[in-house]
Amino acid sequence: MSRASQVFEFNTHELPRRAGEMKEYQLDLAILEPVGIALVAVPAGDVIEVDLRLESVTEGVLLSAQIFAIAKGECIRCLDPVEIEVERKIQELYRYEPTSDKGGKRGKKAAKIEEDDLASDEELFLDGSVMDLEIPIRDAIVLDLPANPLCSKGCLGLCPDCGEKWERLPQDHAHEAIDARWAGLQGLDFKNSPE
Repeated sequence: MSRASQVFEFNTHELPRRAGEMKEYQLDLAILEPVGIALVAVPAGDVIEVDLRLESVTEGVLLSAQIFAIAKGECIRCLDPVEIEVERKIQELYRYEPTSDKGGKRGKKAAKIEEDDLASDEELFLDGSVMDLEIPIRDAIVLDLPANPLCSKGCLGLCPDCGEKWERLPQDHAHEAIDARWAGLQGLDFKNSPE
């Protein structure tokens, strides 16, 4: 496991494994690598705030959390910096480690057969008393981010010829478009040529 993933590990040893027990925590996760998409992400070194509520249930530990972070990126039209507040609620069930009917831990072979039976359902499991929060937090942040971040809904972008922002240019701004195929004829003077 990488050091960056260890930031998301949370030890639930304080939470009794009796159904109905509950604990609340406030976490500030200083992430070591960006969380998001290529255009906009919570940068490495920033903090993701997590208000965590853990409840013991018969199947495992129910996680309910409020996530808050600031994602940074660029507007896709004008390339100005963009900051997007991410505020999401998540709820996930972390199952206790699979055990055999006799109360002991199942072997890897039995767990593998059960894993194949689950098909595409991804279940989260506690690793002893450690809960890995990376998958639900990363999913919540990525799903909250826009695929095409804009500085404002009415952003006009940049002029393709001069690169200036359209909002700073006059309304009649235009460039003389010369077809590249005819550019070689521009130096010819037809008025002074002999007929």
